[in-house]
Amino acid sequence: MIHRVVLFGPQGSGKGTQGEKLAEFLNIPLIVTGNIFRYNIKEKTALGELAQQYINKGELVPNEVTIRMIKERLLNSDCANGYILDGFPRTLTQAEALDNITHVLLIDITDDEAVRRIADRRQCLHCGMTYHPVYKPSKQPDICNKCGEKLVQRDDDTKEALQRRLNLYHQESEPLLSKYQIENILYRIDGSKSIPEVWEAVKKIFAK
Repeated sequence: MIHRVVLFGPQGSGKGTQGEKLAEFLNIPLIVTGNIFRYNIKEKTALGELAQQYINKGELVPNEVTIRMIKERLLNSDCANGYILDGFPRTLTQAEALDNITHVLLIDITDDEAVRRIADRRQCLHCGMTYHPVYKPSKQPDICNKCGEKLVQRDDDTKEALQRRLNLYHQESEPLLSKYQIENILYRIDGSKSIPEVWEAVKKIFAK
């Protein structure tokens, strides 16, 4: 069966961790929007250079550029049996550009829980991997498991910045979740539980 999955959840919900587990379980790629941007900009592709122009001006990258990047990635052979998207879509325009989505997973936590979790989060600025000393520790303190680079706390992981991002998430996600609810492909998961408990809930969806 082909699985075309979209992950939703506020910052700190653990959707990245669950996405990695699900990608291995279903043997399909986890595609993170931020990594696609970093790759295109680093490799100086035509789309990467176009995106960089907007970023340099402090502007949001337009929907059409983001959509083209994602669609190009989905043409790769490893997506033939499906894929998992994390960070896309974020607008109705982006959602309408996706064809035949089979599952939308909402890993839900409260805003207070999100702030509590993210305050201790660390990220690798080289490859984008994120870690948490309690929920997802790295094998070596402050060192990325994947590429060996030093982990740092993001400048925008302050309480005030996080609240702004959470407000934006709610504004963006609610119309999309309503759309997927109507299409009967939205699955809500309690993200406040432990990682193993959340993973069991995710697996049950695909065991049907």
